[in-house]
Amino acid sequence: MTVGTLAGAIALAGGVPAWAAAPAAAQRQVAAVVTAVPADAPQQATSPLPSPSPSQAQGQSPSPSPELAAAVEEARKRVTSMAKTHPAAEVRTSAWNALRSSRGDQALLEWLAPGGGFDAAKQRARDTRARNKAFCERVIATHTAEFSPQVRAAATRALKGSVAEQAAFVATGYAEAQRRDRAAREAGELQRLDVAAADREFVRGLGAQDPGEHVRVAAQWALRAGATDADVAEFFGYGWATGAALDLTAYRSRIADAEAVRHHTLTRLIAQATAAEAAVAGAADAARARAEAERAWQAVSEHAGAAQRAWQAEQAAATAQADNWRTVARLSRESAERLWQAISGTADDHEAAWSGERQAADEAAAFWKAMFDRAQEGENRTRG
Repeated sequence: MTVGTLAGAIALAGGVPAWAAAPAAAQRQVAAVVTAVPADAPQQATSPLPSPSPSQAQGQSPSPSPELAAAVEEARKRVTSMAKTHPAAEVRTSAWNALRSSRGDQALLEWLAPGGGFDAAKQRARDTRARNKAFCERVIATHTAEFSPQVRAAATRALKGSVAEQAAFVATGYAEAQRRDRAAREAGELQRLDVAAADREFVRGLGAQDPGEHVRVAAQWALRAGATDADVAEFFGYGWATGAALDLTAYRSRIADAEAVRHHTLTRLIAQATAAEAAVAGAADAARARAEAERAWQAVSEHAGAAQRAWQAEQAAATAQADNWRTVARLSRESAERLWQAISGTADDHEAAWSGERQAADEAAAFWKAMFDRAQEGENRTRG
């Protein structure tokens, strides 16, 4: 796998609606969600957040609806997950800051909102300096001292060094260290990993059927036209681990992006539906108000249903990865070849990581199913 490939890989009937005339408490609930100031956004002279009412100023804020409370709690779980497992250090730090904010749930909703803290942290992570540092960290995590001592040492020096040293490692240092390690193996200074025909066929199978796109690409590269046993050995030595790390990173990044949008949309739709339902009482045109409330809850149920279906697909993807790495871990334990021992630690780590992702997917799918059911109940309540 070339440095360019690795670095690049490292590198979603008119008029005013009846809910507009809803009781003040319901309107405040909508305003708090829809007009939140994005976290990490430039401060403005005046806040677009609504001024507290006299009752709020006295600490008598209205309780959120059960649906909104459940949505906010799930959003908190999602931000906590990002703080622990998001691939970008900038996002992890920003997520922890949002969780620790004295402003509580409002800070979390702002963080997830478009243009908020999550988006700002991702932008910082795309900075060249951040990408170079992440590259050094990933090389250290995927290249062992036994198989790639020169690469690992160079990456460690770069990570501890200056911004310029990290950039130099990405540009040329990684490839140069790779060449030194390969030369040492060919000269017998490092123990070579013998490659059997069965090993090549196994790699060929990974290139065609592995559930991870980056692992498939790495396996195909190891067997490209003109490749030798040394290329296959390097796949076992670090290419497989690198592809696996990139697959996990891609999955977690994609999940985080999708869930940020889903949760921001959910809280907005619930607030609107709650306000629309509250507007039914005392509405001049009760039939119209009920119809608007029913449509508002229907929007919530459609959104939750789509999210549930998306998570069912993620459940299948995480299960396939966990099962695959369980098999690889077993094969590495059963094999006496040093070639297979090189992947043993990676296999155990990725089996555990993907099992965790599968559990998280199960929990997320269950949440969205429960939210769908709640929204259906809202539709039934408001149906005229």
